[in-house]
Amino acid sequence: MADSTVRPDVLGGLLIVDKDGGWTSHDVVAKSRKLLRTKKVGHAGTLDPMATGVLVLGVERATKLLGLLTLTTKSYTATIRLGQATTTDDAEGEVLTTTPATYLADDEIATQTAKLTGEIEQVPATVSAIKVNGERAYARHRAGEDVQLAARPVTVSRFDILARHDISDGNFVDLDVEVECSSGTYVRALARDLGAALGVGGHLTALRRTRVGPFTLEHARTLDELALAAEAETPLLSLGMDDAVRTAFPHRIIDAEEADSLRDGRWLEPIGIKGVHAALTEDGTAIALLEEKGKRAASVMVIRPRGLVD
Repeated sequence: MADSTVRPDVLGGLLIVDKDGGWTSHDVVAKSRKLLRTKKVGHAGTLDPMATGVLVLGVERATKLLGLLTLTTKSYTATIRLGQATTTDDAEGEVLTTTPATYLADDEIATQTAKLTGEIEQVPATVSAIKVNGERAYARHRAGEDVQLAARPVTVSRFDILARHDISDGNFVDLDVEVECSSGTYVRALARDLGAALGVGGHLTALRRTRVGPFTLEHARTLDELALAAEAETPLLSLGMDDAVRTAFPHRIIDAEEADSLRDGRWLEPIGIKGVHAALTEDGTAIALLEEKGKRAASVMVIRPRGLVD
């Protein structure tokens, strides 16, 4: 139970948005700032404009959480079109090649899909947000440059074909798939590489992110739903600070004396927890995020520092 003497508008929390297609992550942040009537809103990683689904936003003091969240795994549903390659590896790019694909057998597709599962080396899409000499790859691509990105290791823990649809108009094959992968994996690159391996080309026609770390569509609302909630003056945050911290981090329970120490910027004795973790009081109030180094469990973020209390 959160400390009632702490101003909730100062603490903030996480807003999980079910992003609509056509919106950039920056658009969603700007709209959320208006709905929440605060400039202190940031996102924990972008989602392509064509994609829909989970986008994690931090509000007020919770913006400081964003760089500490362990959002290393993500889940998607997507549709891959075999038989056509594009400049952007998705439906928004210009068509490079068109090759009949309906002759492909299911077992052949499954074999090549399996080769793109596990720990693989992947060349990111040229329209990715990766920086090349200080500038985003997509910006260089749009300026007409021939962008060459190096392959990097990613993990695709699941790449399952849910359904196949043969499209007679164009001799395409559309695959509905589910993907679970590490952060930094590009599903559009999976579509490109699957099509290339099958010799027919491929690109992404639909993408929906269903999970980022522990945050799922069950936590999320669309911007339209959030606008209605704002009009009704009902709470907009998906998770207050305490719930967000408990959901996102492992934790240790601390007593009142330890809580006072952390609030004043002091450190605690380590207890053997690896990585960033939360220090919670018995009632579940989040005091700080800690990381153990040597003989100290020191704060990487004090959530309720002395002076935040009215």
